Amino acid sequence: MTLSSPLLLAVGLLVTAALAWAAVVSARRRTAALAAAGVAVPGGRRAYLGVGLTIAGVGTLAVATAGPAAMVPVPRTAGTVILAIDVSNSMGADDVAPNRLTAAQRAARAFVEGQPDSVDIGVVAFEQGALTVARPDDDHSLALKAIDRLKVAGGTSLGTAITASLSAITGKQVTVGRDGATPDIGYWPSATIVMFSDGQNRGSDVEQAAAAAQKAGVRIHAVGIGTTAGATVKVDGYHLQTSLEEDTLTLIAQTTGGAYHPASDIARLDGIADTIDLRLTVSDEPLPLAGGLIGLALALLTAGAALTVLRSGRVI
Repeated sequence: MTLSSPLLLAVGLLVTAALAWAAVVSARRRTAALAAAGVAVPGGRRAYLGVGLTIAGVGTLAVATAGPAAMVPVPRTAGTVILAIDVSNSMGADDVAPNRLTAAQRAARAFVEGQPDSVDIGVVAFEQGALTVARPDDDHSLALKAIDRLKVAGGTSLGTAITASLSAITGKQVTVGRDGATPDIGYWPSATIVMFSDGQNRGSDVEQAAAAAQKAGVRIHAVGIGTTAGATVKVDGYHLQTSLEEDTLTLIAQTTGGAYHPASDIARLDGIADTIDLRLTVSDEPLPLAGGLIGLALALLTAGAALTVLRSGRVI
């Protein structure tokens, strides 16, 4: 149990102790006076039950004024979500109207708008390199603004996208060694990466990066943007054929315990937010106890006053 005002509790208990001491002294004097007069004390200890209940009520009220709270486990949808969005040149293809990047932005926005405030959301934009354009935060407007600013450029490295997302989750630089060694970055089971990409990849460290995410307990949901038929995109004056590469995205998702979500048209993209299952976490949250204690204190004070009046005909 925690207290918001320990000083008030100390003062209240001192007052309660003083009242108890005064009641004992008064009872002894009354008993002595009656004994000196040759009168037996009526009721014995039961005669002081009303006074005891009144003092107990004052003590309970003292505890209530200190703002007590019990820490109770509360399950909720919480954690960190990193939206890793592919901004490579191939995302300019128009096999998903109006183009892949715009479709990914729309799906990402729908996902953000569907999450509760208890989820911190960040955004990583990636091509050959990767950049955290919005750090994880419960202010989702920051993620939405970052999504709207994305533009196509460069090639694609899915491995870099994963390690950059892990860096955003952990708050420290995460890299995969040249020897393929998986870095130890701790365990982050309440973190999820949602990757929006067409799966076109030029890097060679995808499997190692996915293994690093799996070791850290971070699931990756991969959202495939585009069609397997593909489209032609113009890059530096050249016309290049590009299509959705589902195998790589599926591998990433399966390695980390996530799922691959194909989304070849806008209608299917709109439902992505509903298909991604965030984890439930249990966190200790304070449960205020003052209200219940005040009710108990009033009940004790009322009972004490009633017993005192019934037995003595007056209020002590």
